[in-house]
Amino acid sequence: MAAVLGISGHYHDAAAALVVDGAIVAALQQERVSRVKHDPSLPLEAARVVLALGGLAPGDLDRVVFYEDPYAKVERVLVQGVRGLPGSWRFLARSLASQLSGRLGVLDVLAKGLGVPRGRVGHVEHHASHAASAFLTSGYDEAAVLTVDGIGEWTTTALWHGRNGGVERLASLELPHSLGLVWAGVTAWLGFPVNDGESRVMGLAAFGEPRHRDVFAKILRPAEAGAFTVDPAPFAGFLDPERGFGPGLCDLLGPAREPGRPWDLDSPELTGRADVAATLQAVTEDLLLDLAREAHARTGASALCLAGGVALNAVANRRLQDEGPFDAVFVHPAAGDAGGALGAALLGARELGDPPATSFTPFLGLPAGAARTADVARAMGLRVRTLVAPGELVADVLAQGGIVATCAGRCEWGPRALGARSLLADPRSSATRDRLNDVVKRREPFRPFAPAVRHEDFDGWLHGGPDAMTPFMTTVRTVRDPDALAAVTHVDGTARAQSVAPDGGLLRAVLDAGPGVVLNTSLNGGGEPICGTGTDALSFFVRHRVDALIVEDVEITRP
Repeated sequence: MAAVLGISGHYHDAAAALVVDGAIVAALQQERVSRVKHDPSLPLEAARVVLALGGLAPGDLDRVVFYEDPYAKVERVLVQGVRGLPGSWRFLARSLASQLSGRLGVLDVLAKGLGVPRGRVGHVEHHASHAASAFLTSGYDEAAVLTVDGIGEWTTTALWHGRNGGVERLASLELPHSLGLVWAGVTAWLGFPVNDGESRVMGLAAFGEPRHRDVFAKILRPAEAGAFTVDPAPFAGFLDPERGFGPGLCDLLGPAREPGRPWDLDSPELTGRADVAATLQAVTEDLLLDLAREAHARTGASALCLAGGVALNAVANRRLQDEGPFDAVFVHPAAGDAGGALGAALLGARELGDPPATSFTPFLGLPAGAARTADVARAMGLRVRTLVAPGELVADVLAQGGIVATCAGRCEWGPRALGARSLLADPRSSATRDRLNDVVKRREPFRPFAPAVRHEDFDGWLHGGPDAMTPFMTTVRTVRDPDALAAVTHVDGTARAQSVAPDGGLLRAVLDAGPGVVLNTSLNGGGEPICGTGTDALSFFVRHRVDALIVEDVEITRP
C-alpha cells in the first residue's frame, strides 16, 4: 500500500489531502479545523485529521508532497523585491523576515511536525499541482488543462496536455503577466478583501456595463498565441499582496473605495463601481476564451479542465462552455490553493507508480458527528429529537418560509456548499434572499444565492442541461422563470446552479420531498469558514436566526 499526503499552505486556503493506492481518501482545508477563514498556516491539524480519516499514522506515509517549490518561491520573492528597489525596500524587508523565517525551511518543518523522515518529504511545482488536481479528478482520458491564478513560483498561467495519467506543460506566462493579481488589485480597489472578495466582484459586475474597456486596455492586453500582457505599474509592481494596487490604479479608475462601507443598491456610486467590475469581468472572459482556443489548437482534445483561483469565476466558465471549442469543461471544485494539496498528493502517488484515481467526490472532509452534537445541544437546553425522514421535515419547514441549517455526511472540499454543510431555504421569495443577506449572512445586498435542483429536473428550471460543472456549482445558467425563483435569480437573470444526483444524500432527500429546487448557500456567518463538524454547526445555530438545525437524522431547535 502506498500512502501519499499532499500539503498546501503559507499563502491562503492551506489544506491537506490523502491518497492511498491512487484512491482519494480524504481532503480538508485548515480553516475547517482552526475556524480561521482562509487560514494560510501550515496545515498540520488538517493533516492529522485526514490521516485519522484514512486510518493511518504518520509513519505509514510513503511520501509527503508540498504543493510548490519553496526554494524557487523564495528566490522569486527576493528577486522581485530587489528589482523594485528603492521603492520596494519595505516589501523586501518584510519578505526577508517571512520567507527566511519559515517558508524556506517548510519541508523540514513538515517532517518534524508530522514525525516523518525528512527523506520522504518533497515538493512539486505550484501550477503542476493545480493541473493535476483538475485533470486527475475529471474522469477524462485526455484533456487540455488551463491553470490560471495569481502567482506560484514564477508562473501565473499555464497550458497543459493531460493524458496517460499525467500532465505535460506546453506553455506558460510568468510574473508580471498575472490575471489573478489584476483581480486582486481591483478587488482591493473596490474595498473588498483580497483572496476573499473576488467572488463579490463577480456578483457586482452584473449590476454594471463594461464601459471602461479603453482604461483596461492600458492594463491588460491580448498577445499572440492566446497569451496576454499586464502592466504592473498600476498595481505598484504587485509588491503589496494585501493592498493589491498602487496610486496608478487610482489615476486610471478614480479614488479607491473605503473597505467596510455599506453598499446602497440605488446609489450612483454602486453603478460606477459596478461598471469597473463589469469591465474586468468582460475582459477576463475574453482572455480566457483566447487561452481556451489556443489550448484546443495545441492539444486537439475535446475536453478542457480548469484550476487555479481564476477558475472559480463561474460566469466565465459558462462562456467557455458555450462559446469555446470544447465539448466538455470541468472545473475542480477546490480550484484555488487548497486544491493544490490534492494535486500534489496525486502527483506523488503517480511517481510511486500508483494508478490514477478512478472516482472523485467532493465530500472528503470531517464527519458530522451527530451523537456528540446532540449531547452538547441537550446540555445547552435545546430541543433534540431523532427523525425518521429528515428530508421531509426540512421540506416542510422550507415550505413555510423557514431557513434550515443542515450538516450531514463529510464536509465539502472547496469553497462551495454542496449540501453537506448548507443553509437551505425556499427559493421563490426575494424576501428570503434579503433575510439571508441582512440577518443571517450579514453581507452585501447584491450577492446572489444558488439553486440546487434535481439532476433530472435541471432543464425544467434553468436553460441548458446539467454538465460536468453543475454538480460542483462552478458555472451559471439562465433561469427560465425568474419570478418562480426570485430568491436565487441574480439581476442578470442567471444563477450559479447545482445539479443533485439521486445519491445526493440529505439535500437530495429534501428535493425529493419538496418542489425539486431549493436555495442552497454555505453554512457559515460573515467572516467565518464553512462549518466542519456538527458542533461547529451548533455554534452557528445558536448565534444566527435560522429556524432549525439538522445534523444527520437529528433535529435541533430552540425551546
